[in-house]
Amino acid sequence: MDTALLLRLRADLAAADYRAATVSGLLGDGADAARLRGVFVPAERALAERDGSALALLVRLFLLGAAVTAAELDAALPALGAAGARELGLVAAEPGEASTDALRAALSLNPVAIADSRSDEPVDWWLLSDLDDQLRRGPARPDHVMGVGGATRSLIAQAPPGDVALSLDLGTGCGIVALHLALRGGRVIATDISERALELAAANAVLNTLDHAIEFRRGDLFAPVHADRFDLILSNPPFVITPRAGDGPIYEYRDGGLVGDALAAAVVRDGPALLVPGGTMLCLANWETPWGGNGLGRVHDWIAAGVAGPLTAWVIERDRVSPAQYAETWVRDGGARPGTAAFTELLSAWLDDFSERRVIGIGLGAIRIRREPETTDPAPPSVVHVEQATGSLSAAGLGRDLEAAFAAGATAARMSDAEVLATHWIVSPAVTEERIHEPGHESPSALTLLTDRPIARRVAADPLLAAAVGASDGDLTLGQIADALATLLDVDAAAAREAVIAGARELAWLGMLSPGAPRA
Repeated sequence: MDTALLLRLRADLAAADYRAATVSGLLGDGADAARLRGVFVPAERALAERDGSALALLVRLFLLGAAVTAAELDAALPALGAAGARELGLVAAEPGEASTDALRAALSLNPVAIADSRSDEPVDWWLLSDLDDQLRRGPARPDHVMGVGGATRSLIAQAPPGDVALSLDLGTGCGIVALHLALRGGRVIATDISERALELAAANAVLNTLDHAIEFRRGDLFAPVHADRFDLILSNPPFVITPRAGDGPIYEYRDGGLVGDALAAAVVRDGPALLVPGGTMLCLANWETPWGGNGLGRVHDWIAAGVAGPLTAWVIERDRVSPAQYAETWVRDGGARPGTAAFTELLSAWLDDFSERRVIGIGLGAIRIRREPETTDPAPPSVVHVEQATGSLSAAGLGRDLEAAFAAGATAARMSDAEVLATHWIVSPAVTEERIHEPGHESPSALTLLTDRPIARRVAADPLLAAAVGASDGDLTLGQIADALATLLDVDAAAAREAVIAGARELAWLGMLSPGAPRA
């Protein structure tokens, strides 16, 4: 897209104050929330009560799919004008309009505010993409470029917050992840197999004045960057498990062209080799559970089959769905609706594919891998921690808290039992204790440790573990705490030590405990 025209568009959007917060303020929170669900009537009624500002017209055109005249668009975008908007492909005259002067959005132009672990406040962006489902009035094109979905927002929120010298956005789509990587300093390389995605991503970099920091390369998976080594790799790749048989639609933004979860396996297996020592890769993925198998165990094997040398990996399965649930989600995503022949045909193709390969469940989650420096002799052993964790994610500082739990869990996993006992552990301020007492009983019938950071957790605890966590303020070693509690609770000292060692290792991964230095 023409850079000069994009900069004119940027000036017009800034002058109109076309931002997520101002749009919500114009429409009202309820109407704006309904708009995001594809229900436009409340927003249309709210706009009818407002004056004809540039902001209101842009909302009608780009967010509600209404037709506007060229004269109205000239007034709302004075620097770009209707002619410039048509040249950029933002608007087009739709065949069959009553007025030949009527223009409709041909691309989505969304103001979005996205949480980033580096900032206490969401970051504002203007993003071009192909039209959203509710505005498209038909099926998506095969090279459809998505805007910002919930999965991408989650990836950005979970990302490590620190500065990096060189980062990679693998499968950039509209480029939003690359924009957030550019906030971390250094250079960013963004890749995609789709020429259209790269065109829109580059336009978004210009529109948000970050084109100087991002280099775009076209190619499949890691082929465009095989000679580079990165401090940070983020990826929301086209991992959707799609049947390879039949003539159903194939969408580049979600389908990597491989059988089953093979694309996710390739990313996880090959990505760590492109990390510098100390570098991190974070990706979203779907993985299959075959009959008699274990989905999380398969992801463990993908990681183990990758780069030689020490790695630390944390695989979090956020949800697990049946083949029928999974198939329905992605058939709907393509625009087919229940009750139509297309829906039935596509759903049957998906279910046939899963049945033939004996898949009984699909896991959805995130995979975090760090390539450890080989600075010791012998090198540290690799650690791969896999788990299901379906609790809510913390709203603020998620990436920072996940990194802290990742570091604490990896440290605890590599410690010997003696080292765990010799460590001064510190309980997170987010940890609370829940006690359930039966009437008339002095001792609680149940003890539960709770936290809401980084992932909401509930851990059943016995009095020994609960007391050990409560005493973990950095003043005493865990061994000293265990011995004192063994005497106090009249339990075997060796058994007490064994129990608190196991507890510390588990709670470290949950962000409840972290190793600290002795108090002065």
